[in-house]
Amino acid sequence: MKDLKPIVRFLDSEMKVADFAADSANNGLQVENSGEVRKICCGVDASLDFFRMAKQRGADLLVCHHGISWGDSLKRITELNYRRISFLIENDMALYACHLPLDAHPRLGNNVLICKALGLRGVRGFGLYHGMTIGFEGKLPGVMNYADFKKLVRHVIPGEIRSMDFGKKEIRSVAVISGSAPDLLNEAGEKGIDVFLSGEPKLSAYSIAQEWRINAVFAGHYATETFGVQALAGWLKKKCGIPAEFIDMKVPY
Repeated sequence: MKDLKPIVRFLDSEMKVADFAADSANNGLQVENSGEVRKICCGVDASLDFFRMAKQRGADLLVCHHGISWGDSLKRITELNYRRISFLIENDMALYACHLPLDAHPRLGNNVLICKALGLRGVRGFGLYHGMTIGFEGKLPGVMNYADFKKLVRHVIPGEIRSMDFGKKEIRSVAVISGSAPDLLNEAGEKGIDVFLSGEPKLSAYSIAQEWRINAVFAGHYATETFGVQALAGWLKKKCGIPAEFIDMKVPY
């Protein structure tokens, strides 16, 4: 058993939460418990289904990429806000959220881990968002056929992918931004990136990709954001010396 507050300070420091004031998420501890932590469960979304599954596994600290507090979203504790917060309080479960800090983390982040899984080399920062770099770019070991690259993505990020195929047939450079970031296609176009890899396709991305003549591959908002929370679970288990695990809700979007 560990105390909650030292774990929260440890997470705040490692994730550099204070550097992400421009994030719409209220990163950090969003709901406190009585102060004791025996087990940690990590997940992508702070949903009631996730809360229930974590309870069944004995967790009293939940660490999620998408928390329940965004801007002034908790201005009124009614309806779904009430049900979520009530469940946590009644079951003495704390909730910690780590949105953009987990995307941007250079070792445990969604984007750098996707780059690693794809075998990219010379990985460096990409994706300027409100003064923060939240993604990464790199190069494949050699020139690859674009169709083969899409097969590689399907292998690395299981599930359905969608693509906007406006660029080169032989590709080398790849930019990675998990989740939903169609506006950052502009940066990829300006830098001459061959493939922009993200999670969620949006209508606005289509024209941007078409006009820059760039390939864009979308492998699922949820699927691209499992990498960080899974790594975070392993890191917390090692650093805190208590059980920690990732719960995969297998959301197909």
